Amino acid sequence: MFRKYVLPIIITLVFGAIFFYLALPPINLKSGAFWFFIIFLVAIYFGSSAIIRLKPGSNYSYKIIKAFDKSALKRFKVIALTIAGIVILAIAAIIITSSKMFNAAEYQTMLKVTESDFNKDISEIPFSQIPIVDKDTAARLGARKLGEVVELVSQFNISGLYTQINYNQKPVRVSPLEYAGFLKWFVNRKEGIPYYLQIDMATQKTDLVKLENGMKYSPSEYFGRDLMRHIRFLYPTKMFNEVNFEIDENGRPYWTVSYYDYTIGLLGGRDITGIILVDAITGETTNYPISQVPAWIDRVYSADMVLKQAHYWGAFRNGYWNSIFAQKGVVTTTEGYNYLAVDDDIWLYTGITSVVADESNIGFLLVNMRTKEGRMYPINGAEEFSAMESAQGVIQEKGYIATFPILINVADHPTYFLSLKDNAGLVKAFAFVSVSDYQIVGVADTIEGAEREYMRLLGVDTNKPDIEDAHTATIAGMVKNIASVVTEGNTRYYIEMYDSDYVYIASLDASIKLPFIKTGDSISITYYTQPNNQNAYNVKSIDIIVE
Repeated sequence: MFRKYVLPIIITLVFGAIFFYLALPPINLKSGAFWFFIIFLVAIYFGSSAIIRLKPGSNYSYKIIKAFDKSALKRFKVIALTIAGIVILAIAAIIITSSKMFNAAEYQTMLKVTESDFNKDISEIPFSQIPIVDKDTAARLGARKLGEVVELVSQFNISGLYTQINYNQKPVRVSPLEYAGFLKWFVNRKEGIPYYLQIDMATQKTDLVKLENGMKYSPSEYFGRDLMRHIRFLYPTKMFNEVNFEIDENGRPYWTVSYYDYTIGLLGGRDITGIILVDAITGETTNYPISQVPAWIDRVYSADMVLKQAHYWGAFRNGYWNSIFAQKGVVTTTEGYNYLAVDDDIWLYTGITSVVADESNIGFLLVNMRTKEGRMYPINGAEEFSAMESAQGVIQEKGYIATFPILINVADHPTYFLSLKDNAGLVKAFAFVSVSDYQIVGVADTIEGAEREYMRLLGVDTNKPDIEDAHTATIAGMVKNIASVVTEGNTRYYIEMYDSDYVYIASLDASIKLPFIKTGDSISITYYTQPNNQNAYNVKSIDIIVE
């Protein structure tokens, strides 16, 4: 009795426990991994039963064949046909209830998109907040930074995540260190991972942030502290989607693991329904439904899921069959995408073009990576790759390669901004390209110079600050130093005051008497309170104080 019935169950449980510990399938009827797990258990049970029933020293092949007598074969056929019928019915039910053919309207509204005004939503940003570092450059900067610390290089690598987030109103990329193998983990496991990498995407400033207590839960851990194993045992039924590394506003590291469910039919319309927030130091977890995700978390949805739902939104506007044949009103996303920081959230942006391949966009789509709010901006213009080629063409003799652009607002003009890198992957120049006319390109080795050239080509007065309605302040006192510099045909005056530690930059628009001001004169300066990328202030007007 024990040998025939109990022992196969014990063997199945042992192998099942090992399989579950290693593969971590969700205990969920909607998961393909779960059904593979079930098939594995059934195979182990019947395989072990067949082997156990054979007597020692017997001819295995003969015994197995004998076991399948006519009665057994008949029962086997009935069971097999029954299972096949159930499977066929299940597949038919899945197809009917989940397919795009029968549920095009539901798929089309998975991503809710509203038409919006670009100039209203996307404000001009100062140079200090324009991200110039893409993921490839971030990886190079990170490797260089880690190489400066010899004791870390021998024990840790840098994770390839480099998650883009907003941190204290700044665009940054963050990535944790990870153990450089099992032996390195064994040696360092008590202290945990002591650092994570933080890269300012606007200044390229790279920091290894030292933690008071090391991270003890991560994908590079082993056994119970492995991140996915840790949360699988706490949330056995969840179907996990994507893992991201983030830091809160105090710099404390966390893992965010999104989970999904099927929202259309039985197995259609995969969508995120919540996240598991894991403290990377203590392993403490919190389950947040999608409507309750904290505002400081930037990444909930994966780019792949957002782009797939954006495709449904553009393709199924007038039904499934229209998307294949007439294609009336059908639009699609362009090949690339990037991220924007808007209202302290990370938004994925991609171009929208007609389904007939061409080199122009009919608009742009922005999707909030935390809330999945979608905004459509109907702006006609060049698609991103045309803008990249245009920027490269301006300085083609240098052989620089353009990064995929980001979309910004320059003087209420939708503009592509991109970096130009040399063969070593180092940023050497910057470019502003007009969306409406990609032949208008401003390129220089500084952001300020590139924007100034771009605005000159647009016919915008480059001597005025970018934000005309910015707040202003006034300072009065004696001139400590004054010097003039001619840049690209424009004369700018740099003024130092005795009562201030800052530099004030003025053009002739500030005062017609500006060329006659000298050291020791008393003046009153009205300046814009938003500093430029030189950490100086642009001057609105200057008055000479007559004593």
